[in-house]
Amino acid sequence: MLPDNQRIVITGVGLVSPNASHLPEYRQKLLEGRSEIKRIELRYFGSAPAGLCTFEETRYRKRKENKKGTRAGCIGVYCAHEALIDAGLEDDFYQKSRTGVYVGLTEHGTVETENEIYNIKGYDYDVAYWTHHHNPRTVLNNPAGEITMSLGITGPHYSIGAACAAGNASLIQGVQMLRLGEIDMAIAGGISESTGSFGIFASFKAQGALGEAEDPTKACRPFDMNRNGIVVSEGGCLYILETLDKALARDAAIYGEIVGYGMNSDAKDLVLPFGERQAECMQLALDRAGLKPHDIDIISTHATGTQQGDTEECKAIRSLFGSAPRTHVNNTKSIIGHAMGAAGVLELAGNLGSFSDGLIHPTINVDELDPACQLDNLVLDKPVQRENITTVLNNSFGMVGINSTVIVQKYPG
Repeated sequence: MLPDNQRIVITGVGLVSPNASHLPEYRQKLLEGRSEIKRIELRYFGSAPAGLCTFEETRYRKRKENKKGTRAGCIGVYCAHEALIDAGLEDDFYQKSRTGVYVGLTEHGTVETENEIYNIKGYDYDVAYWTHHHNPRTVLNNPAGEITMSLGITGPHYSIGAACAAGNASLIQGVQMLRLGEIDMAIAGGISESTGSFGIFASFKAQGALGEAEDPTKACRPFDMNRNGIVVSEGGCLYILETLDKALARDAAIYGEIVGYGMNSDAKDLVLPFGERQAECMQLALDRAGLKPHDIDIISTHATGTQQGDTEECKAIRSLFGSAPRTHVNNTKSIIGHAMGAAGVLELAGNLGSFSDGLIHPTINVDELDPACQLDNLVLDKPVQRENITTVLNNSFGMVGINSTVIVQKYPG
């Protein structure tokens, strides 16, 4: 076992999702299978199901600052403050020069650029009316930088561009930097402002991968025979990560310990996933954690509701967990949609409550299970009660063949 100064624990969570603005509310709605996906109108595109977040946007900075910054920055500032409060770290326990901020993003700058082009359209596309705020709004480190400005953090900050694996990738970065002794505390997770971009919706539609249904709450249906694509959502989730020795020294409440992780590349296709590499990624995480498949209680799947994506992940899970009768499987996107860079960390957060309440939240909208997605102990429609849930494996995979897996265990103390 690693020494306590190398063991990394989660002590705070701040989030906004399409159905909640704090963790207890979020957990309850996942257990209820309550989706709040709505139909929205996008310029040039028309209407589509999407997940929008409602939260107190001016709780931690003024409206003027939000207007100068980005939607991603606004979400990030809210989540970071909420995470610190949740961790009981309002009193500057850690030096701000020894705090790192790592934010996972699928993309950044698309929303801001589309908005600016739309604005100068009213001036016959005269770029003299292009805002001077555009450059700082669109640099990749923007959301992480806006967080440091709000909190006065002077340690390192940057964004992790890892497509839809970005949330997990940022947690991994935080773990590594803490173990290297580069920082004493990490604020790490992911953010999505993707619902503000008509181009993202149009691109998924062009790929035949945009989810649709008459009832928008039923548009995201991973594993269902009639699934037809992704539901785009915004959201954010940031974690406070500390070494175990420091967390114990301040008597912090601990959500769980990050005991394993893996990342790899398909090296195969720009868009299509590859189950064989996904299985290898999960195995990397298991090996690093010193665990076997039967040690995993919950697999939080990445499945987005696309035909091949869901099938490939299920194939990968069956190849590793076919002889793991205690392992249950669920999916969060069926309830909140796909929050892109925030997806993995929101999905992990939604399963942390299982350590205390013994419940596994359901996957919804599976009216007819696709035989290619058949998995033992797939939790459908209503939560499952299980004794002694101690270990969650969280998958996040992304375009251009990037895969990530994070394993979190209940801290026994």
